[in-house]
Amino acid sequence: MILNARTVICTIVASVVLPWSTATAHAGLDNELSLVDGQNRTLTVQQWDTFLNGVFPLDRNRLTREWFHSGRAVYHVSGPEAQSFSGTLELGYQIGFPWSLGVGINFSYTTPNVLLDDVSPARPIQIITPNLFPGVSITADLGNGPGIQEVATFSVDVSGPDGKVAVSNAHGTVTGAAGGVLLRPFARLIAKTGDSVTTYGDPWNMN
Repeated sequence: MILNARTVICTIVASVVLPWSTATAHAGLDNELSLVDGQNRTLTVQQWDTFLNGVFPLDRNRLTREWFHSGRAVYHVSGPEAQSFSGTLELGYQIGFPWSLGVGINFSYTTPNVLLDDVSPARPIQIITPNLFPGVSITADLGNGPGIQEVATFSVDVSGPDGKVAVSNAHGTVTGAAGGVLLRPFARLIAKTGDSVTTYGDPWNMN
């Protein structure tokens, strides 16, 4: 199985894509959701071991929130033609804030990436290192708020009935937001047919 990483809106870094069969079992299922698609397959997406570590911003700006994100997104497909499933697995956030200063809100997200492909007992490690993605950011002109923005930080093409994406210490910042910032992490599975299922985690307060 080959998984090709690509950016959607922001940047990626220390993410690892693994086939389901090589994953080590860990306690910590945070949330999941299932959907029966138009082909009568059951699509399930899960978030595991989610942790957002809010830290004091290096720029010492009261309007900046900075954090590091670790966790896993896992998907499973069952039913007719599950082996031929192909689609996209996304990770991201809903970002909520009470108000901005009328200059817009900026969001940036960076992290290195590594792909592990065709891992098996006979071939324990095959490391493919694609070109590092350039840093990307988005800006939203939201006046004085309040507001909510949804940002997909990472997107990977997947195939087969099972797979996962793991992220360790991905770095995120929000600038231009006054008051507390809430982050609600999500994982989304989108089939090539257009069917999609999204699971949302609990909000994390980045005061």
